[in-house]
Order: sequence, then structure tokens, then C-alpha cells
Amino acid sequence: MRKPLAVGLLTYCVISFSGFAQKIDAEYDSKIKEYTTDSRFLPASLLQVADHPSIPSPLKHFGEVIGAPGVMHNTTEIYGYYQLLAEKSPMIQIKQVETSEEGRPIYMVIICNDDSMEKLDTYKGYLSQLADPRTTNPEEAEAILQSAKPVYYLNGGMHSTEMGSPEMLMELAYRLVTSEDKTIKQIRENVIVLINPVSEPDGRDKLVDWYYRYTKARTEWEDGFPRSAPYWGKYVFHDNNRDGLQVSQAITKGIFSIFFDWHPTVMLDLHESVPLLYISTGTGPYNEQVDPVTIGEWQVMANHDITTLAAQGMPGAFTWAFYDGWWPGYGIWVANNHNSNGRFYETFGNAGANTYMRDLSTQKYAGDPATTREWYRPDPPTERVYWSARNNVNYMQAGVIASLTYAAQNGEQLLRNFYQKGANSIRKGKEDSPKAFVIPAKQNDPAMAAYLVNQLRAQKIEVHQADSGEYVVLLDQPYRNLAVSLLTEQKYPKEAKFPPYDDIAWTLGYLYGVDVQQKDSIGYELASLKKIETEVAYKGEVTGQGNSFFINYAAQNTVLPALFWIKEQDKNAEIRVLKSEFAVGQDTLDAGSMVIRGLSASKAKELAEKFGLDLLRGSESPESDQTHLVQLPKIAIYHTWFNTQDEGWSRYTFEQRGIPYTSIDKDDLKAGSLKSKFDVILVPRARGDAADFIHGIDSRFGPMPYTKTDQFPSHGLPDSSPDMTGGPGFLGIENLKQFVEAGGVVITLDNSTVMVAETGITRDLESYTASGLFHPGSVVTVKSKKSDSPVLYGFPETFSIFRGNGPLYQVDLAKRDMMLLQYGTKPLKDEEPYTGKIMGMASLEPQKDEKAETGKEPPYVRSGMVRNEQTIIGQGSIFNVPVGKGRIIAFTFDPLHRFLNHHDAPLVWNTLINWNNLGD
Repeated sequence: MRKPLAVGLLTYCVISFSGFAQKIDAEYDSKIKEYTTDSRFLPASLLQVADHPSIPSPLKHFGEVIGAPGVMHNTTEIYGYYQLLAEKSPMIQIKQVETSEEGRPIYMVIICNDDSMEKLDTYKGYLSQLADPRTTNPEEAEAILQSAKPVYYLNGGMHSTEMGSPEMLMELAYRLVTSEDKTIKQIRENVIVLINPVSEPDGRDKLVDWYYRYTKARTEWEDGFPRSAPYWGKYVFHDNNRDGLQVSQAITKGIFSIFFDWHPTVMLDLHESVPLLYISTGTGPYNEQVDPVTIGEWQVMANHDITTLAAQGMPGAFTWAFYDGWWPGYGIWVANNHNSNGRFYETFGNAGANTYMRDLSTQKYAGDPATTREWYRPDPPTERVYWSARNNVNYMQAGVIASLTYAAQNGEQLLRNFYQKGANSIRKGKEDSPKAFVIPAKQNDPAMAAYLVNQLRAQKIEVHQADSGEYVVLLDQPYRNLAVSLLTEQKYPKEAKFPPYDDIAWTLGYLYGVDVQQKDSIGYELASLKKIETEVAYKGEVTGQGNSFFINYAAQNTVLPALFWIKEQDKNAEIRVLKSEFAVGQDTLDAGSMVIRGLSASKAKELAEKFGLDLLRGSESPESDQTHLVQLPKIAIYHTWFNTQDEGWSRYTFEQRGIPYTSIDKDDLKAGSLKSKFDVILVPRARGDAADFIHGIDSRFGPMPYTKTDQFPSHGLPDSSPDMTGGPGFLGIENLKQFVEAGGVVITLDNSTVMVAETGITRDLESYTASGLFHPGSVVTVKSKKSDSPVLYGFPETFSIFRGNGPLYQVDLAKRDMMLLQYGTKPLKDEEPYTGKIMGMASLEPQKDEKAETGKEPPYVRSGMVRNEQTIIGQGSIFNVPVGKGRIIAFTFDPLHRFLNHHDAPLVWNTLINWNNLGD
């Protein structure tokens, strides 16, 4: 199967264009050739590896070359090699920038020539000056451009199953500090290279252990065996590249730390999924707030890299037909959002170091087969390729060297573009509308308004505060475009030819439940505005007199954790929820508000400040039938072993909010006695069908332990199992049903509603197919069907939530009172009142629709795009389904989506607060 390599030709080509005399490591070259399966997969530029007298190559250090069959390195080995290089060469430094959730270091490696290394702070300062054209005028910028060097940031190991980049980057680093090849010397002299060798170290170590524990022994790619450990990071799986707006995980904090310290001119994120090398530009539609200069750079650099690989005879490189360029929350988009250039590669990885026969015949991108010749893919691969880890290293490294070469040869232009994009942003802030955003001081949840300010500042967007308390975002600033993107509605084009790559709406005011106002003029004396320089926090106040403390509830995110805190401070404190409006002095409290007794004045003050809640003191006492007692539940969060992505976000959200829980899995369901241990079981979204929820990972692969051992020390976190296969089975499903029947509450989010609706736990929910509905992640309008339901406490009759593509369910008309919330504002057809004649009865005058006469209904789509929205309007978004003595609260969207839609989360918190008072 393997074609012999044209060794003589390759050697001749290297010597002819290199033009230097350097001792070559013949053994290293020989092994590269041996492990590459086809001569066309090995460019001449990757041979002639230096045999340096004092700096050890990967072969000398590890005993094998990078890309050797059956060899993968963990973070200790990878970091150890970089540390050795830094000891041996003055052209490389390594420094820690962050610590992972499980305590592993995240490092940044710096590579450049001696001159650059001696003046790193000077070059870093140049980029900082170019980043803000308000403080660096064009003449000053022009002088800087004559001395500055571009900084090129390479990000590796983000997605842990994409295992090639942490390997390749070690060889690249060795090449950059040892090679005397003309191209490498030019990179070293003209560019400062930053490398994040393993941006997700927790996942890297889990997957290296997984490889040696399980997949190294596999011989067929399509054998159905899981290629990944169940977890990567402590909380986040593949979504670790969807955290760029939240900045919640250590991986993102590390990337942001590097970016804002250095302002790299170009960032390249190294991924693996597409044959043989995809170089990002995307099909569009592009994010409207990305500067056209950046979009032009995407095209120029992608075509440069493809051309360079084509010149070396490498097939299968392409651009355009994968991804779109819309969502701004990828890790590498910190560059595109801040006037730099963020791009990515997708090479073809095998989730390890095995060599497999790979079938490309069914793969399509932008509607075209992966193996056809197109304008964007001038040299396609064959329908089958015999693919090795070394092939992957070759493609990735050749592409990176091509891109670094472009930066080395066009550094001044890239830096000039960087400065110009900041100037463009400031000009638009002055000339275009809006001129500013205002976040009023009065908010339903003022703590979330403070959170929004902090999130904007995490993106280096400047925020000021007026004397009257409101926050003001003036738009004549370098990151004006990002501020506009985050604070305005997204209008994704319905006519887009290809489906979006990810969510298409992210308007933070909607997602956080914060009122944000656009202003076409600045109604402040600028000198009176104070720039915010530190984290802000809303500190609640206690007002009034009396022995009781009241919280006027408006679905504030901090109320539930505050209640747990109260019980920690004094277990005898009594908390009651108002079932209807109640007057306290001059204030009228809404249903869902709380009265707290037995709390000292000092603790009340501490609570108000700690949780950002205003408390009202009063002597009024509602009647007992006007309230119900809060008995805080024992909560379990269930996770499957076949899909942990969203369960991790739920755990993270609970921990950030300070809500205690117990993590459970299939074995806990099978063990039974659930009601004796828990009151509420939350089932976060998990992608799968009913069979997946029942049977889990195919038992033919069992037993499959995920346990910490001396040989595999990274496994067993954040949960362990002696055997991941098998699922809870019918016994576990029956035990879950018994839990509900005995009075427990099960909350299902989005697709996990499958677990209760299609396994027999309830037969009231029926699957509903909305014909032609296409509903990518967007902010949409919902309306209360039962506004007195405790699940909806604190929310108005009509509001917005975030929803993506997911299954829908319905109930019969006779059971429609189970529907708490609907999509859109119009009723279903079978709920519309009959206005025609009725035989046997006198004709009645049709009733007028007063609402239709007094104002327009809000649009269904508030931010984003939905096709055929009429098929979902009126359908249920939350159901309250009685099962025995208990309840199923079934969501057909995810209110805990990626720690983003905080406005929706209180629908879950309401369920937990009122778990034992959810219906008759």
C-alpha cells in the first residue's frame, strides 16, 4: 500500500535551494521518510533536519522522531522538551501563563533570534503602541513600523482528540532554533514566534492515557470504538473553543493572557478534522463587525499557503468550503475581535499515532465531495488514503512554515494593517451610529449588569460610569466593532446558501437579561465620565424597618445561592415564597418574592452585599395560605458516559453560582433508592436518542474502565467508572420513574427530554416534527401559558430565551395545562377560539382581540435567524408533567447553554426553589 519515496530527488531539491552547509541528521530524515506513506505527502522543506552538536532533537531526546507510529507524548514530556531547548538555546524561552482546572501549567514558548530575544519588551511595546491609534498618531506609527516585528502566535492542542499539533510543534521549535535554511533564518530574524504547545493540558493527558489504554491497539478506523476519553477539561469538552465570549475556562484565560500581553499580529489555531489540509477563510456569511482588512488577509494568507504547498507537490490543500466566519466566540477570535488576524488549520488526524486506511468517498464540504477538483481545491486527494501520524505532522508543519514565511516577508504590511484596523474602528465610533451604549443603573438584576460590564472589560472594551450610576460604552475606541457586535442584535441572512457553523446570535443584553440602550449621541459631559479600571460589583442594600426581610423577586441569578447561604449561616432561618402579590409599606412585591425570618440584621447586610440583592425590611406578615415554605432540595446532576459536553457546563454553572449538587451516572440509576438520596435530578442536554440514554456506550466494547491507575493517572476525573459501557438499562430507567412517582422532580434540558419522553417515564409528551424548521442558536420570543407557575416566577408574560436546533414535544389539547411556556405569542390552531356559527345556539358576537388593537406583538426572532418559524410558534418550550407524586419539568431548549444565557437560568433556579410546590 505504501509508495516508495523518491529519496534522491528530495535530497537534490533540498540541497539546491538551501544553499548552506550544516550537518544533517540522516537518521531523522530516514525515519521521516519511513513513516510518511506517500512521497507526495512529504515536502522537501521538511527534510535536512539539523544534527546540532548541543541542542538535542526530538529523536535524541525521546528516542524517536515526531510522528513515529505508536508514540504520543503527555504534557510532562512535552514541557520537559521545551525546557531543555530553552536551557540549550538562547533563541527560545518558556514561561507559564495560566494553570488548568486540574492544576497543570499552561505554557507559552517564545522563539526568535538573539536580537529580538534581547529586546522582547521593546518589540512588545511597539505592538502595544500600534494597538491604540488614539495614543499613537500616524507619524509615530510610521516610525514604529520601521522597527517593529510581527508576532505570530501558534496555538496547539485545543481539541484533545486532535493530537498532532502538540507533537508537531516540538519538531517545529527544534527546527526554528537550529536550522540554517534560508527560509527558517528569515522567520527567525523577522518574526517573533509564540507557541502555546498544549492549550488544554488536562485533556491532552487524558487522551494520551486513552490512546495507550485503548486506541493504540485498534487496527480499523471505522470500528465504532470511542476515539476519545469521556472528558477533556474538568468541565468543558469540545466547547472549549466556544468560550471566547464567556472567558470562563483556563484554556481561554491562557489564550487571552497571551494575546493581550503581546497583541500578536497573526494567530493560527491548529485543528484536525478535514482531509488533507483546510486553511480557513470560510464560506460566509462573515461577521459584519470584522474589519474588511482582516477578511482580505484571510484570503491572501490562505492562498499563499495553498500555493506554497502546491509548489512542493502536496495534494489535498483547500480553503473556503468549511466553516463560515460568523460566530465571534472561538478562542482564536480574540485576534479577529481585536484588530489582529485569527485563522485556523484543519489537518487530517487519526486521534493518535496509528496508521489507518481512511475513506474519503462520502465526505462533502459546501456540497462538494472532498475528492473533487474545485477552484478552492486545485489538487484533490484520492477517495482513499493510507494515512499516518507523520503525514499529519508533515502537512501541518509545512503549512505553518509557509504561513510564518509570509509573515516574515510581509511583516510591515501586516503591522500596518493592524494599526489601520484600530484607526478604522475609532473613526467609525466617531462618525457612525450608535455613538455609545448605556447600561441604566435601574435593572431587574443589577448584579448581572455589573457582570456585563466585567465581561466587556475582559474583552478590553472600555466602560465608563456616569455620576448618576449608569455605565457608558463610548464607541470611539479601538475595539468599537466588538462592542457593537456584543451589544446589538444579529441579523443572520435567511438566504445564506450553507448552514451556519455554530450559534448565530450572542446579544449580551438579551443573554444576560440586562437593559442596554443604543445612543446616537453622547448626552454626557465627557469629563464627568469615570473610566472603570477594576472589577465592578453591585452591592445590595437593606432598607426599611421590621423583623422580616423581603426579596422582591425578578428572576435574579443570585437568589438561589443566597438561600443556600442563609441555611448555611442559620439552619433555623425560615424562608417562604409568596404565591401572589403582597404589599410591604409602599412597595408591592410580585409572586415568587421571598420573606425571610430568623436572620440577623448583620447577616442580612452581609447577604445583600455578597449576592447583590436589595432587601426590604418590614413587619408585615402574609397569611400562611399566601406562601409556601422553601425546603432547599438535595440535587443530583446526571451525566451519561457517551456525551458529557453540556453536563460539564451545567456543573460549572452550579459551582459558579454556589449551588450544591451531587454528580451521578448510570450506576446510580441502576442502584435505585434515588428518592432517599435526592429531591431533584437534573439531566443536562446530551446528544443521543432513546437507545443511547438506555444502553449508553455499546457493551461489546466493555468492560471499559475510566479509573485512575498508576499507569493511567489522568483518568478517573472528574468522575470515574469501572465500566463506562452499558448505560442505565431498563432497570435504571424504571428506577428513575420510581423516583418521580415517589415525589421527586426530574428536570430535563433540550435533547435530554428524550430520556423521559421516549423511554416510558411519561407518555404525556409526544415528539413533534416542525416541518422545514431550521432553528440555529438564536434569541427568540416566548410567552407564558401559566403565568402563576412557580417555574415562571420573576418573568414577565412575554420575554426572550436562547434556543438552538433541538427536538420539540407536544401534549394533547386536554393536557395543555402542562404547557407552561410557548414559543412565540400566537396560540396553536386548536387553541384559537371558534367564532363561527353553532347550530342549536344563538349566534354570539365575535370577541375583539384588544391586544391586537393596542399594539404589535414582538417578533419571534429577536437576534439571529429562524427559517419557517411559523411551524414552532405556539409549541411548548417548558412542560410541567405530573408523574405519580412527582414532576417532570421538561425544557425543549437549554437554559444553561455554555454559561452564556444567564437570563434563562433562573427558570431552572425557580424549579429548584419551588421543587415541592410545582402544582396541585
